Amino acid sequence: MRAKLKTVRTFPRPARRQFLLAAGGAATLPLLGGCGGPELLPEAGVPESPFDKNSTAEEVTADIDLSGKLAVITGCTSGIGFETMRVLAARGAYVVGTSRSLTRAESACHRVRGICTPVALELSDPESIIQCAEHIRSLNTPIDILVCNAGVRGGGNEVVLVNGVERHFAVNHLGHFLLVNRLLERLYLAWQGRIVVVASRTAYRDAPEGGIDFDRLDGSGLYRDREAYGQSKLANVLFAYELGKQLRGTRITANSLHPGVIDTEIDRNLNPVLQVGFRVLTSVSGKTVEQGAATSCFVATSPSLGAVSGKYFEDCNAVRVEDNPHMQNDALAERLWDVSAEMMAPHMVELRRPDWSEFENGLRRRGANDEKEDSG
Repeated sequence: MRAKLKTVRTFPRPARRQFLLAAGGAATLPLLGGCGGPELLPEAGVPESPFDKNSTAEEVTADIDLSGKLAVITGCTSGIGFETMRVLAARGAYVVGTSRSLTRAESACHRVRGICTPVALELSDPESIIQCAEHIRSLNTPIDILVCNAGVRGGGNEVVLVNGVERHFAVNHLGHFLLVNRLLERLYLAWQGRIVVVASRTAYRDAPEGGIDFDRLDGSGLYRDREAYGQSKLANVLFAYELGKQLRGTRITANSLHPGVIDTEIDRNLNPVLQVGFRVLTSVSGKTVEQGAATSCFVATSPSLGAVSGKYFEDCNAVRVEDNPHMQNDALAERLWDVSAEMMAPHMVELRRPDWSEFENGLRRRGANDEKEDSG
């Protein structure tokens, strides 16, 4: 079933351009999120990295050889997704880059020096997610790196529903939740699989007071797109946190991160005035795309993080958000997992840890459980 989108306007748009201009400047400041907020403390038990907010993706992957590894990156056509794909390919990885538009994915892959395969992926459409996953599975090779990077932000005062769910939550969280489920078996087969979820500091700055508002996942009531985006990013963090717990004892890790404040195409749904203001502010206080992709590439490749899972990173270091009750809330993470699994139930697959006797060099031997493999 194709995704059904519905737009609901909650209250009238301001009528006068002067009001928009005045409000735009004020509203852009919270988007930048550069001042105030909770204190960030180093995460205990995680090695401190030599990198910081000024490091680039090329710098954090210097001397790392990814030859023979398969990386999957969602949202590869621009911004930090493209830079992540470019750098991982430059380090020798075979990269699958996804985009809503296959044409744009093909164009992005052609601009990269290395081996890249473009695949269409519409994260609001379960059928598209399943088709994308099956295309990747057809490569019949382990997945070493899965970077859940794509996302949407903005929409103003209008609630956009995707199959009855508010769009930010549906695309940013549920779409990746299903994609990971459909690809997880291939990560089991990797020597050391890594799931990297690109979240945002809006997870602790702008999410609802209660964390995830499970009673209003349709965006009903007083709607603010900034809060809805923050909720979806908190869901990203909690998903990686819970996934990290569920994958204990395996060779797969799952972590989330804030890439930094960067001027990318994710702001295309913002009010035009906010877009202009955001670009001005990011040019002064934000990161470059090369710096923005650094934390994704670091978490995906650093040898020092082979046993680090369920953590949240900023500026290439694992941090704990002081005095925030939600970022590592076990009960909230477990409930989010259960609710998400129920919402995606018609499209989920049952996962079993592989019987390693059936595999040779990471691949299932010819003739071993072929019927089970074909059934997905």
